[in-house]
Amino acid sequence: MEAVKIKEGIYWVGAIDWNIRNFHGYSTIRGTTYNSYLVMDEKNVLFDTVKHGFEEEMLTRIKSVIEPERIDYLVINHIEPDHAGGFLRIVKIIKPEKIFLTSNAKAGLLAYFHEKELPFEEVKTGNEVKIGKRTIKFFETPMIHWPDSMISYLPEEKLLISQDAFGAHYATSKRFDDEVDYCELIQECTKYYANIVLPYSPQVNKLLKTVKEMNLEIEMICPDHGVIWRRNIGEIVSLYEKWSSYQADPKVLIIYDTMWKSTEKMAYAILEGVIKEGIEAKICKLSVSDITEVMAEVMLSKGIIIGSPTLNNGLLPTVAGFTAYMKGLRPRGKIGASFGSYGWSGEAVKILNEVLKDMQAEIVHEGIRCKYNPDKEVLDKCKELGKTVAKKVKETFGL
Repeated sequence: MEAVKIKEGIYWVGAIDWNIRNFHGYSTIRGTTYNSYLVMDEKNVLFDTVKHGFEEEMLTRIKSVIEPERIDYLVINHIEPDHAGGFLRIVKIIKPEKIFLTSNAKAGLLAYFHEKELPFEEVKTGNEVKIGKRTIKFFETPMIHWPDSMISYLPEEKLLISQDAFGAHYATSKRFDDEVDYCELIQECTKYYANIVLPYSPQVNKLLKTVKEMNLEIEMICPDHGVIWRRNIGEIVSLYEKWSSYQADPKVLIIYDTMWKSTEKMAYAILEGVIKEGIEAKICKLSVSDITEVMAEVMLSKGIIIGSPTLNNGLLPTVAGFTAYMKGLRPRGKIGASFGSYGWSGEAVKILNEVLKDMQAEIVHEGIRCKYNPDKEVLDKCKELGKTVAKKVKETFGL
């Protein structure tokens, strides 16, 4: 396990977690990485640590280029345990002169580790540290995606260390974006944004505009997860601009679950209606779907149609769980409608309409309720619902 040189005197010294499959509810089917970076200059600087349990892997990589005790400074861009779980052990080994971090990060690390006698050096946006021929510039990025977060920029190298921004849960033996399957990479970046960064889109959008206004030259982006961006920087920045502006694609996503197939029959009739209008459509049955994958589809789709049977005067548990998860991620700018079957009370459609209202979606149909099994008349209404949503999507995109 050796360090990977990314520029002269700059190395990736992180760890690869090949086996993780669940990241606090997020399915990580391709594993992840915990990225750390070492900059060697008159002052040697380590940027971030790793998740607890991966310290030895990180130290082995550092030792391939330098003795850890020769590291002078530690920069903590983000204190979430997947990046700072190994903080205390690493600090005790390298014994840094200074630990640069935001005031919120300091408060957080004290709450995690209860070690007060550490050489913390609080920084704010605009602060700089000269480490030799290079300079580190700090930019606070609160709530992208924790209150403590910041990014670090090395102007002489045109290199941005972006903590969780522009990252992906993606384990690979390769370190750069141009060395991996690009479709796979974008798929994981999309999923990552939809399930982690999406609630903080206004802050992301504001930061991207600030970076543009400052005319920062960026030749390399080094995130805390996934690969390093060196070739497709423009593409990933453009995607972040799109996603943080709540821009979606002209397609419709139908999300549902079913007890005795009645709601499922309605879902497929709605699908047929959408397709007849010439709009791309996708259907997701929640009992057999990964909700983090579904959430990525939600982010990408302009039209969202949700269905559930009524159970105990509410939603089916799979639908209730997903809508609660989706609500927390706060997608915006959708065109929506709802549907569902029932036996005797039928509250599901009303509840789903409230979900759509909470999402600030434009509801273009009052929804369809079906008692027991849908007949041809109901299925025809479902097709019309699909057409209605599809037509509105087409109108929005001028199609």
